[in-house]
Amino acid sequence: MVAYTPSALKAELNERGWRMTPQRETMLKTFQNLPEGTHLSAEDLCELLDKEGEPISLSTIYRNLKLMARMGILRELELAEGQKRYEINQPAPHHHHHLICVRCNKTIEFKNDSVLKVGAKTADRSGYHLLDCQLLIHAICPTCQRSIVPL
Repeated sequence: MVAYTPSALKAELNERGWRMTPQRETMLKTFQNLPEGTHLSAEDLCELLDKEGEPISLSTIYRNLKLMARMGILRELELAEGQKRYEINQPAPHHHHHLICVRCNKTIEFKNDSVLKVGAKTADRSGYHLLDCQLLIHAICPTCQRSIVPL
């Protein structure tokens, strides 16, 4: 896993026969500048870019989010609310996982190097190049547990 710069993204896109568009560069920079722990949906990103005076159509955002996730630049997360969200894919030591309450959608990020090590070792043993390794744990938080009415 590598941290992407606009020039690294451009080189990889060119290698695959694609171009570095202004929209892709804007999206990359936006994700790189988000506060840690921020997960954006395509709609969230579209709204944020519009507010910042960098409007990009929602269809362009969807296409580029998928592309950047396939390339390993972004992490695609399916959190409890059933909507895909994205965050920048950080290399170790910033690599993290998610604990998600399925009732209130509260999400806690946590680090566990052993998960990443097992993923990297498994990929390497099979001849794969690791792009991402993530663990999503779906659970019920203490607050929601207290609100469950017993039968």
